[in-house]
Amino acid sequence: MRFTFFVPSNVGGQFQHTAIFLLREKNFTDMFLMRHVFLLYENNKRVKRMNSVLATAIGVGVMGGIATFMFLSIETLLLWAAFVAWACYFALGGDRPAISLNLTSNAFGVVVAWIVALLALAKPFPALPAPVWVGLLVALSVFLYIMASRIYIFSSVPAATLGYATTFAYISQTPGAFAYPALLSAGFHNVLIVVIVSMSIGTAFAVASAKLSAALTAKA
Repeated sequence: MRFTFFVPSNVGGQFQHTAIFLLREKNFTDMFLMRHVFLLYENNKRVKRMNSVLATAIGVGVMGGIATFMFLSIETLLLWAAFVAWACYFALGGDRPAISLNLTSNAFGVVVAWIVALLALAKPFPALPAPVWVGLLVALSVFLYIMASRIYIFSSVPAATLGYATTFAYISQTPGAFAYPALLSAGFHNVLIVVIVSMSIGTAFAVASAKLSAALTAKA
């Protein structure tokens, strides 16, 4: 008779030793009782996992609705940029260290992309085709922000990349954004300001949704 017929292979060591002893003693009644208890335990863990998923869905859904209302009411901020930072926060672990790391790495990526945009407009080498010049700038900037990941506050390359990409997404989709007047302005027309503010608020909403989800899980 196979031991795994009675006890799943992922059971803890103490349970396995007890089960082996009962099997040797041919105490099949207690053996099946132990398996029943184990299955109840596993089912309880599955219920808890389901409660956790439900709590997360409610927490993120509620805070997402509030964020959408706020961003659409203000209009100057970028809801999609906030959701990018929101997802990035959870990808970093959704814990306390992830807050500061997400903020700094997102912002760092935005700053690097903003500098690239300024240099792309400068065109110091007129004979060099624009695609070649911009391609060189992107290659160098990506190399630099990845190398900068050795510094802890900039250590999340994915978060920096998302900040970088979000910056260029805004520039490429917003008329007038890729010009010196906008890039050097002190208002929300400047991609440097609007993206960093939007992503920072997105991180704040991510933290709030995580706390709400944790509170709902604790009550479940």
